[in-house]
Amino acid sequence: MSSAFSRRAVLTQAATAAAALAALPALAADKKQGTSISPAATPPAAPAPATPVATPAASVATGPFTLPALPYADTDLAPTISQSTIGFHYGKHHQGYVNKLSELVAGKDWASKSLDDVVKGSYGTENTEIYNNSAQIWNHTFYWNSMKKAGGGAAPAGKLADAIKAAFGDHDGFKKEFTAAATGQFGSGWAWLVVKEGKLAVVKTANADNPIGTGAGTPLLVCDVWEHAYYLDYQNRRNEYVSAWLDKAVNWDFAAKNLG
Repeated sequence: MSSAFSRRAVLTQAATAAAALAALPALAADKKQGTSISPAATPPAAPAPATPVATPAASVATGPFTLPALPYADTDLAPTISQSTIGFHYGKHHQGYVNKLSELVAGKDWASKSLDDVVKGSYGTENTEIYNNSAQIWNHTFYWNSMKKAGGGAAPAGKLADAIKAAFGDHDGFKKEFTAAATGQFGSGWAWLVVKEGKLAVVKTANADNPIGTGAGTPLLVCDVWEHAYYLDYQNRRNEYVSAWLDKAVNWDFAAKNLG
């Protein structure tokens, strides 16, 4: 019996060894192909959705008055007046007056009037805020139109040039008087070329005042001398700004049209 048991044990061990040997080629092939018996890798997490970028709402008036479009691209006056200056001056200051006036007149008779009528009707009354904001809208719109790309220099020959000669002697005489008004305006204000009773004149106004409110004449041109009109480009050098404005930006075609 002991002999039989030993024989069976030997046969069992031999069978086990044979099975192991038979499995070796398959294991070798798996290893060669890079098969791993380790647990499957955890798939990468899906990327988090991108956070949407908020687009700021346009800063526009909600009332009866709107911001007029610029008569040129905001880069057209550079380097005399930079794109940055126009961005703040037109996009912030001018737009701010439009927004404020629309707020002030909402639900009132003023809302049905033209801008000119609001300026004239509110001047010298208790409606100070309405006057200031309406006049500033009017002034700024007139200012943008008083300039053009590649402007400046002397007025072209014609009715306007003749009127300048009659009133100031020549272009240099006009330039000297206009510069004195623009640089001599204390604090914020405007320098205007106007016509009154058939004759040209230079006048200056403070803050929001303008000739259609004060009755100083029919405006032909205006130069803004509030600091926000030039400070980014010229800092406190108002005289340099006014000189560049006259030499390189002034729109004589607009003035001639206003003279008629």
